[in-house]
Amino acid sequence: MADGARALRGSRGDSPASSPQLGGRSRSQPPAPPPGAPGHGFRRVTLTKPSFCHCCTDFIWGLAGYQCEVCNFMSHEKCLKHVRIPCSCIAPSLVRVPVAHCFGPPGHYKRKFCTVCRKQLESPAYRCEVCELHVHADCLPFACSDCRQCHQHGHQDHDTYHHHWREGILSSSARCEVCKKTCGSSEVLSGMRCEWCGILAHASCYIIVPPECTFGRLRDMILPPNCVRLVSRNFSKMHCFRISESLQTEPDEDEDVDGLTQASVKDAQISTESSKQTLKIFDGNDAVKRNQFRLISVARIAKSEEVVEAALRAYYINDDQQHYELQTFTQQTLFSDDVINRNNGAEETSSGPVFREAVPEAWIIRAKSREQEVLRIYPGWLKVGMAYISLVINKESTTETVIKEVLPLLGRQMESPQNFKLVEVLMGSKQVQRMVLDNQEKILSRLRDIRKTSIRQMNQTRFYMVENNKSVVRVRLFVGGLPPQLSAEEYTNILKEELAIKTNLLSVSHVYAVQGAVVLEISCFSEAERIYMLAKDTMINDKQLTATVLPEVLHSKLPQVCCPLLVFVNPKSGGLKGRDLLYSFRKLLNPHQVFELTNGGPLPGFHTFSQVPRFRVLVCGGDGTVGWVLGALEEIRYKLVCSEPSVAILPLGTGNDLGRVLRWGAGYSGEDPYSILVSVDEADHVFMDRWTILLDAQEVVESAENVILEPEPPKIVQMNNYCGLGIDAELSLGFHHAREEEPGKFNSRFHNKGVYVKVGLQKISHTRNLHKDIKLQVDQHEIELPSIEGLIFINIPSWGSGADLWGSDNDNRFEKPRMDDGLLEVVGVTGVVHMGQVQGGLRSGIRIAQGSYFRVTLLKPIPVQVDGEPWIQPPGQIIISAAGPKVRMLKKSKQKQKKTGSLKETRTENVSVSEAGH
Repeated sequence: MADGARALRGSRGDSPASSPQLGGRSRSQPPAPPPGAPGHGFRRVTLTKPSFCHCCTDFIWGLAGYQCEVCNFMSHEKCLKHVRIPCSCIAPSLVRVPVAHCFGPPGHYKRKFCTVCRKQLESPAYRCEVCELHVHADCLPFACSDCRQCHQHGHQDHDTYHHHWREGILSSSARCEVCKKTCGSSEVLSGMRCEWCGILAHASCYIIVPPECTFGRLRDMILPPNCVRLVSRNFSKMHCFRISESLQTEPDEDEDVDGLTQASVKDAQISTESSKQTLKIFDGNDAVKRNQFRLISVARIAKSEEVVEAALRAYYINDDQQHYELQTFTQQTLFSDDVINRNNGAEETSSGPVFREAVPEAWIIRAKSREQEVLRIYPGWLKVGMAYISLVINKESTTETVIKEVLPLLGRQMESPQNFKLVEVLMGSKQVQRMVLDNQEKILSRLRDIRKTSIRQMNQTRFYMVENNKSVVRVRLFVGGLPPQLSAEEYTNILKEELAIKTNLLSVSHVYAVQGAVVLEISCFSEAERIYMLAKDTMINDKQLTATVLPEVLHSKLPQVCCPLLVFVNPKSGGLKGRDLLYSFRKLLNPHQVFELTNGGPLPGFHTFSQVPRFRVLVCGGDGTVGWVLGALEEIRYKLVCSEPSVAILPLGTGNDLGRVLRWGAGYSGEDPYSILVSVDEADHVFMDRWTILLDAQEVVESAENVILEPEPPKIVQMNNYCGLGIDAELSLGFHHAREEEPGKFNSRFHNKGVYVKVGLQKISHTRNLHKDIKLQVDQHEIELPSIEGLIFINIPSWGSGADLWGSDNDNRFEKPRMDDGLLEVVGVTGVVHMGQVQGGLRSGIRIAQGSYFRVTLLKPIPVQVDGEPWIQPPGQIIISAAGPKVRMLKKSKQKQKKTGSLKETRTENVSVSEAGH
């Protein structure tokens, strides 16, 4: 207990009094910041042009400003006492639960600021696909792993979630929920926002907000993170959140070198004055091997401690410069165990200039050897009510002795040290790496090795003490693209042959024979990673396999009021606007409930939600995408606990007829994604008929070589909107061929409609006698067809991008059409001119029939299209009939959104909802 008497307990970090300012400058300092903003090294600056205070967002001019020498935080002198934002150098030490970020490809982001250095993003930079973090390429290694925790790993079970605050760009109209004053500015990185519930506050006010987060207005739509489990040790964040790898073009960890170095050269203040010297600074052996350095500019007569101080600032290290020294960069550097000199003696600190006669090309900043250190031990996820314990260690301290000394401080002195282990955690911005230390590992020697590798990594390393619970490894992998209609045993044999799977490490938990897909449960991380990577490079029967990592939804923990939203997005729809929506919905919701349809289709999403008792669906895409999702829902309905989820639409296609009928608009044009989600939450429930079309080619086909071919087997397709024969399908087929020839040009709704017009003009002079080539039977009655060129069966009152083909005139022969009446309307058109008049609102179609069962006999090959998908149908029979139960759709409500209440009202509402959920 001697060492235990010296142990200190911390809440979230050391107090500013115990946090040394960088370098211990002798210059006059401003008033010390209060205990909410540790780590800043403020100095008074002279501003030649207006800047902005990061605290109050007002102008700073002349000598009225103070700037942090590490993270560039700007503040008025009067605002220093209100500063609560910690410096970037100590931000890693304040992270509650380390969660790596999910960085997408580098891009240009307007009016965004780097979270690390607080400067505006002018060059290509990175952004996290899960949270609002933006960062320069050279600042990426210094970003702390403080991303949103969207799932549990099986050993971090807790049901209470705290606000996840992120400093960011808020609009100038944003208001603080505490003081009701403006807290946003587009000119500076300021203001705090919870990335779960969206609450806004000043940096000086957010600490007043109660820490518990109830997910705000979208609470009923969000999949709670404590209800999602994903064990994903060997998978990147891009794989865990199913983010398309084709979009991932950023360099890997080994390639960070060049980007960091180039940006460092650009940002360094390289002076041509003879009194200044620019130096390359490496922070350890790893940086030397990768040629990853930072540039600093110092005076030629600078003392060694001043250079060390500048080097520490460049690497965002908040430590006393007396613990560090510079080592000349030579080829023997990597093999030297000494710090500065090549002998075992300590070099005396000199107060003279560090540069005398010859200036070396580069320097390495090294940590001095220490006889003892203060080590922070984090109590893992033992729920002991403290952030860490500070323990003094020496050369004799091992993992075993540390565990023995820490247990009494945690109130577990009666438990055996063998039940615990010490885990070293490297909190990298891209990946959080864990390594269990051996019981006989010398801790002081381990710290020395980490610092030799990288001082920066030492600043991002923690030591956790956790229990030796045997966690069950269970990775769920969805594999699609397999041959359909096989058994579980047959699928297992195929995977054995193609992927060399080890049956003792995995099992087939679910089989989707119709779709040719299986779900594997794998009990080994390395085997799961091997199968995942190999499947993406494997083809079976000329079809590419797909592999998707799936989370497990703990449906029994879902609150009773929770009805999460399952989001499907087609990133290729709407002029590539789908990609922006993917990013936005991942931010507003839990990324585990947002699925990209180009990565395995709708089935992985429906399987993930198969045990959820209540959920809704949002489909972002055109009418074809909606039909795809509804078809998959029909096939998998019997395997869902919620067999009839309501479906909303965000139209991204060209026609978007179903979206128009359900009031979701003619097409997405950049509306606020948050408002869209609120509208989905407030939407009305309606029903819609779906129809089955049986295509039966009964006549044999003669090929060009006069070879008699067998007739095509019967085929079944589903219809939601309409089915067209003749000229309508012929135009769709022409558009389809044009898109196949030049797919890159079809990325805007305006261009697509222009192609439709061009194809129509080419067909305007053609004459057809469709009524002579087909026969129609409605509800067992033969129907005599008028002289027409196109026959269309419509289920919804919108056709051809919003045209009313049936018309609004009263007709005693037919009932008023509805999308849930169990009837289809049959309409004829006389040609391209007639279709143009219908779309222009000048005419309506020729009403022919209304019924629930249809038989069409084709006497010759005729173009056919169903919901925009065209083809040439051989002679035979087409039978249209109702398909199963009606689909529950969501129709946008006409009611205005309710205004958000005050913070007090929000708290009361959140508490009541939380109580109802339990």
